[in-house]
Amino acid sequence: MERKQRWQDGVILVLGVWLFFAPFIMTYGPLTGAAAWNSYLIGLAVVIFSAWALRAPMTETWEEWVNVVLGAWLVIAPFALGFYPSLEAAAWNQIVVGILIAADAIWALAAPSPGAHVQHH
Repeated sequence: MERKQRWQDGVILVLGVWLFFAPFIMTYGPLTGAAAWNSYLIGLAVVIFSAWALRAPMTETWEEWVNVVLGAWLVIAPFALGFYPSLEAAAWNQIVVGILIAADAIWALAAPSPGAHVQHH
């Protein structure tokens, strides 16, 4: 069974790792607050689903859809969890990373399968 090898999944994986460690690197306030926990949990979920996507058969796309939803959550989380504007750096990090994750996952969904042959007439 042929596996997916989309570069977008690798980029999403890196973004998930960044998201997980961002509370330790950036000014996130308390490392046990809502902003930090959202970063840990969503970062870990993004890493898991993007790693799964890298190993999944080319016909599977559900992992990409999960990452679209996780990216969308990151955009609204600072407002829903109430850490914007008090933790502005954390909020903007999650918003930007969320947009990048969702856009990258949509790009992966729209891209032709790796190894797909284009026929010229």
